[in-house]
Amino acid sequence: MATRFSYFVRCILYIYSLFAFLCLHAHEARETTESYHLNHTHTVQVSSLIPSSTCTASTKGPKREASLTVTHKYGPCFQSNKDQLLVLNHTELLLQDQSRVNSIHSMFSKNSDGNKLRESQATTIPAKSSLSIDSGNYIVTVGLGTLKTDQTLAFDTGTDLTWAQCKPCERQCYKQVDPIFDPSKSTSYTNISCPTPLCTQLTSSTRGSPKQCFNSNEERLTITSDMLDNFVFGCGQDNKGLFNGIAGLLGLGRGQVSLVQQAAQKYSQFFSYCLPSTTSSTGYLILGKGSEISSSLKFTPMLTLSQRQSFYGLNLIGISVGGQKLSISTSVFSTMDTIIDSGMVITRLPPTAYNALRTKFREIMRNYPMISSSSSTFDTCYDLSKSQSVSIPSISFFFGGDVSVNLDKVGILYVLRQTEACSAFAGNRDPSNIAIFGNEQQKGLEVVYDVVGERIGFRPGGCS
Repeated sequence: MATRFSYFVRCILYIYSLFAFLCLHAHEARETTESYHLNHTHTVQVSSLIPSSTCTASTKGPKREASLTVTHKYGPCFQSNKDQLLVLNHTELLLQDQSRVNSIHSMFSKNSDGNKLRESQATTIPAKSSLSIDSGNYIVTVGLGTLKTDQTLAFDTGTDLTWAQCKPCERQCYKQVDPIFDPSKSTSYTNISCPTPLCTQLTSSTRGSPKQCFNSNEERLTITSDMLDNFVFGCGQDNKGLFNGIAGLLGLGRGQVSLVQQAAQKYSQFFSYCLPSTTSSTGYLILGKGSEISSSLKFTPMLTLSQRQSFYGLNLIGISVGGQKLSISTSVFSTMDTIIDSGMVITRLPPTAYNALRTKFREIMRNYPMISSSSSTFDTCYDLSKSQSVSIPSISFFFGGDVSVNLDKVGILYVLRQTEACSAFAGNRDPSNIAIFGNEQQKGLEVVYDVVGERIGFRPGGCS
């Protein structure tokens, strides 16, 4: 009897010990998971997510012979805000962004020929942010004519043609901060009458520019201390739409009429930029390579689409959220193409990839109250009005060439207001639609375009 009782007690103790071990193991696993996520999050003050009304200009960045400063069109660093010419409206901005998405997707669908993307002395311009369908968010100031007239232009890697409003505004001109360029007062201006081969080439590159081009022109373009003579640009005489405040567009695409190609001899088809982290800070745009390239830059192959050569292609192969790589089949990325676009605000992903990102994002952000968004762009939004700080998951994109790009914390949440902060990503409607790496996710990174070397580089902390 005593033996049976002793055996029974030992069994009870064994079961208890096993149960205690399993509970402890589960507790440790939960703590490990929570600790892992904690170590792969960014904790930021909610107040820092709200735009400031004071401009904080950066004095840092790569050293170059000449520089252009980049600022946000709707921020305090752009002088137009002094007279309230421009007011940031997130609803309008996101609708414009969706229109740009639709336009780009339409371009690729109309030219779908089965071809896949294939691998294919410095001047710095500070960058300002503009936010419209075709003009992009970020603006710089260059000189046009002799004597030069300063013109504030949005720079756009998805457009070739540079254009500015010109007097006498034969049909109409919108309001802009700088004086409208007057060709009659420039001694270096030359008119190129239509129709000519060059004029035809220009008018075929007018995405994001006035729809009618009566004449094309050659002029002196001044970038800080550098002067580019016989620079071909468009002179807008009938202008309307989404460019209010700025003079026009600086085309940084890959086509023959882009600034990159026209200044190829001087700048070797090499440029870089850092988009400011906030609307109240500044970044830079650099034309040319300079004396050295940072060793911390990570380069991925630049891809080329034969039918749409204005765009810069990337090979997106994976995404991680909170330090964990998402389980996304390689076929999701291999069946569509990806471009990087300075004019697109929100990054667009294939539906399957976006759904995986959204699920993981929501899991890590589960302690914050979710709300319905006021914008059709977003479906994962939170009310942070009762939080002093917020812990957001780190997000990394993986590109060809074994390159991982850790997004800056400012490019993960898009804040419409303190009561509405959203995951700054969106899914495409169709799995075959091209993915777009937008400027919201590029903020705070130095992005380098080496067209001759057929590569694109990324460096964190690029504006500091």
